[in-house]
Amino acid sequence: MFPWFAMGHITPYLKLSNKLAERGFRISFFIPAKTQIKFNHLNLHPHLIQFIPLTVPHVDGLPPGADSSADVRADKTHLIQQALDLTQDQVQIALEKFKPDIIFFDFAYWVPSVARPLGIKSIFFSVSGAMTNVGLVPSMLPIVEKGIEHSTYQELQELAKIIPETYQGSSSIKQPPYEIKGMSFALIKYEGRISLVHRLLIAMRDSDALCFRACHETEGLFADFLENQYNMPVLLTGPILTKTSPTMLEERWAKWLGGLEKGSVVYCAFGSECVLEKDQFQELVLGLEKTGLPFLARLRPPVGVVTLEEALPEGFEERVKGRGVVHGGWIQQELILSHPSVGCFVGHCGSGSMWESLVSTCQLVLVPHFADQFLNTNFMTKGLKVAVDVERREEDGWFTREGVCKAVKLVMDEESEVGEEVRSNHLKLSNILSSEGLETSYINNYILKLNDLLTS
Repeated sequence: MFPWFAMGHITPYLKLSNKLAERGFRISFFIPAKTQIKFNHLNLHPHLIQFIPLTVPHVDGLPPGADSSADVRADKTHLIQQALDLTQDQVQIALEKFKPDIIFFDFAYWVPSVARPLGIKSIFFSVSGAMTNVGLVPSMLPIVEKGIEHSTYQELQELAKIIPETYQGSSSIKQPPYEIKGMSFALIKYEGRISLVHRLLIAMRDSDALCFRACHETEGLFADFLENQYNMPVLLTGPILTKTSPTMLEERWAKWLGGLEKGSVVYCAFGSECVLEKDQFQELVLGLEKTGLPFLARLRPPVGVVTLEEALPEGFEERVKGRGVVHGGWIQQELILSHPSVGCFVGHCGSGSMWESLVSTCQLVLVPHFADQFLNTNFMTKGLKVAVDVERREEDGWFTREGVCKAVKLVMDEESEVGEEVRSNHLKLSNILSSEGLETSYINNYILKLNDLLTS
């Protein structure tokens, strides 16, 4: 296993590793040396899953000691990609030593060229699903290689015709400028180096199979499309959920939530890497306050601020005392979402949070910030219709406290028609995804396909 150096990629790779280890697979897992300590407790089968720590080389512009995307601002993640590429020699030595049958990878596009001479199969494993990758078709590669800015309108139109709609009418809807900006970094060649989209296209083309954290029930159309486009096997992992944890919810949260009405609490979290500007951070928490509902927000301190306390609006803590909490530390999100008192989840729609929210019974309000989060949000709100998003200003994505409050009320209000529709759709999908035997069936089928790949 060789995931991109980001929490949201390492976690699902490790979850899949745990599922395979349950069935006797031995797994070597490449991980940045300083990041490993954060994941030791999630390795449920240490006798079968061995972490291989990688020394992440320093790159000019990276803070000292940075070895994952969580250590840098979003505009510096390309430097972590550069550092990832500099681990190639370490990876090659380890592959020669361990001689695995298969290597799973995502951003390290050079893996197939290292693995193939050693007789190792390469599987491109995207944690963000088949839908978010549906635009990465082989015919896009020559366009990206020469530069989209040098492509003709006709070439781009021909490319667009190939790609299926991700929801009804999506091909004719113009993306707002803030979404375009939030996704454009993937096409930038920082310092003339390979862009993210380019590395993904090469990775997919050169692999022996493609793999997505996805289900046929929701993304079968996109998986089948990519299988036909690349003419190679496509494997779907299913939701790869964590088994009900024997771990108890931290006492402070269990006690606080236990004293609140069933389904009344709004839980808000934007993942381990999202850092808001201070004024946007304040609009968010003021919006949660404005709902009048009890809330728990797990957020990082905003840009330019050291502590959460100094970022909070004046008088905020006094006004929400006992009803609202803004917390900056780690939190047991899956246990929070499954608590009977929690009725609404305001999230960024990163792929990990998306799956955790889909199998919960919480109502969903989405505030995406960059990259695949916009695609996930559009799919969840307009395709599956299981969530609502917060209204944003088109030019820069700014949202207001009124917008946050309105979205929460929309899904929590029993009289709301929109709320009734998304609640109904979400409940149906949650029941399917968490149905007994579904995940076991996916993993069993997955292992059969791995065996087919090794014998082909």
